[in-house]
Amino acid sequence: MRTVYLIRHGATAANEAHLYCGSTDLPLSPAGRAELLALRKSGGYPDAAGLRCFTSGMRRTGETLDLLCGPVEREAIPGLREMDFGVFEGHSYDELCRRADYQAWISGDNEKNRCPQGESGEGMTKRVLAAFAALPQTGDLLIVTHGGPIAAILAHLFPEAGKNRYEWQPKNGRGWAVTLDGSRPVSYRPVPSE
Repeated sequence: MRTVYLIRHGATAANEAHLYCGSTDLPLSPAGRAELLALRKSGGYPDAAGLRCFTSGMRRTGETLDLLCGPVEREAIPGLREMDFGVFEGHSYDELCRRADYQAWISGDNEKNRCPQGESGEGMTKRVLAAFAALPQTGDLLIVTHGGPIAAILAHLFPEAGKNRYEWQPKNGRGWAVTLDGSRPVSYRPVPSE
């Protein structure tokens, strides 16, 4: 048995302003940094000793790993990045809601429909699952990534749970510990532990 920890990065200014933010390489916000430090102090995160660590390569994921675990070795896996929201990137629902292209995307099948100049939910999921499958299949892993990729991985591993993407998506600084038997999913629990 082995454990794969999937942690969502801490909050950014875009998260706090409820903006679509996938491909924009933002740092953590001061409040996001403070929340991570408070969460770390309360315990419940894995000790990075003995874990292979990975991030999506985005600044916010590296800063999160640093705050939670210190300066540990890590590998950046760009395939684990958040969905690219294309022309919607950096905008809020209120800014976009009267645009025809946004309405077509959000009111249609936005899993299949691509954001203009961006990705579809299916495209992001395919990319993320390929990157996840290419990770080492032995040993315990710590992956700091984004809400969408974490949701895609958990929905794939545990379809019988019947949860949608938004139910699997953890809040900033939180995630899941997945127990695997080789590559076969066994169980999951929240991180930090509640």
